[in-house]
Order: sequence, then C-alpha cells, then structure tokens
Amino acid sequence: MYQQDQNSLFPGDDSIACLVRTEAFEGPLDLLLHLIKKNELDIYNIPIAEISRQYLDYLDIMRELNLDVAGEFLVMASTLIQIKSQMLLPQITDTHDEELGQDPRAELVRRLLEYERYREASALLVARELLDRDVFARNFPSEELEAFPSEDELPVVEMFELVDAFRRILAKAPKESFHEVGSENISIADRISDILEFLQGRESVDFEELFIGTNTREFIIASFLAILELCRLRMIRLSQFENYGMILVQSAIIAETDPEHP
Repeated sequence: MYQQDQNSLFPGDDSIACLVRTEAFEGPLDLLLHLIKKNELDIYNIPIAEISRQYLDYLDIMRELNLDVAGEFLVMASTLIQIKSQMLLPQITDTHDEELGQDPRAELVRRLLEYERYREASALLVARELLDRDVFARNFPSEELEAFPSEDELPVVEMFELVDAFRRILAKAPKESFHEVGSENISIADRISDILEFLQGRESVDFEELFIGTNTREFIIASFLAILELCRLRMIRLSQFENYGMILVQSAIIAETDPEHP
C-alpha cells in the first residue's frame, strides 16, 4: 500500500514526522473513482465543482500526514480546476466545430472508464491461482467449499477508505490548544507498541478504538501512521463486511506458546 522511510521508526526518533509514499496503483484516478462510488455519482455526469472540492480536501489531508503527494495528483488537481473553469464559461455551439460543443468532462470520463476496466481485469487475474508463468486455469470449487466465505472475499480496505476514517476522527480533535505550554513529542514507535498491546487478547476491534487517548492532532496523526506501518509489516489485518462500512482491526501476530504448557 505504501512505503515508509526506515529512519522513521528508529528508537531515537521522537518526532511524528515521517514520509509515506503511495504506490502507483493508488493514484489520482483511484481517488476519483473512490469519490464517485462513495458519493454514488453518475460517472457520465460528474459534478466537477463538488468532486474538485473533495479531491483537494484529500490532498490537504495527505500533506498533513506527510504523505508524498506525487506530481500526478497535482496534475489531476489542475485538470479538475481547468474543467471547472471551462464549465463556467458560456456554452458556444458551432456546427462547423464539434470540439467547441464537446463536454469538457468527456476526456476525463473516458480515462476513468478505461482505467476502471483495466483495474477490474487486473483484479480478476490476480485472484486466479497461478500455475506457471503466464498460465492460468479455471477453478471448479465444490459446492461445500462455496458455502463458506473466505477471508479474501471481504471487501479490500483501500488507502482512501482509511483516509476517510482518519478524517472523521481528526474532525473531532480541537483545532488549537491555547492552554498547552509546550507541544508533546509523540513517537510512532511508542504508538505501535501501544496498539499491539491493545490488540493482544482481543479478536478484533473497531478502527476508531485505536485512537482512544489524548485527543490531540499530534496523537491522532501518530496513531494513523503507526497503523499504516503495522499494515505494511503485516502485523495487523484490516477488514470490512461491507463497502464503506465499519473497519475492523485484528492482530496478525500468533502468540508464542511454551511447548511444555500449550
């Protein structure tokens, strides 16, 4: 999902600042598709003004998390603003020039539809069992096995859904704290330890339960970055039983048992 600088979790690092880089599949088109599906919009009739506002809000959150906002995200932001500006201009109809009467959103819609088709095709190929290099076979599961839902069938918790949950939690934090004399440095490494200790002995917890504690923006940001790091290290699992539903977190660490005392 992302990559994080190794120095960010060194024991001597007491700052919450670290750099997270999203991979190529988490790009601006993924974000736009996420916003369209989340708001249940018609992809052929995108409300550019609202989508542009939400898109820029996401970029602000990504910057606050010190996420590496790649140039392609900024290019898409410029494209959305340009389309918004074109739609505010008076519509000119000219029978001799088809481009003048074309919807400014047409090219963006075409790119989104094409990208969605490739993404769905890629997901289908990844889901199949690989027998050999570039060789795929049909699967014929028994009726008994089909009756039991597997863990892989749960909706994937994408990066932008985590950002949605993070935004809801961050909105509850006070904007400013005038009574604080000095700012408290919060270590991501400490938050990782706290989260693993909190999950110990629990089957699963609500994502928001991991943010219970000091209600400051520094604490919330450090907690979120700690969760991302634990996901990268495959030390926790995130799952949902429905799209855009509650995010459940469970430990992926198997407790060691004493052979003499199982």
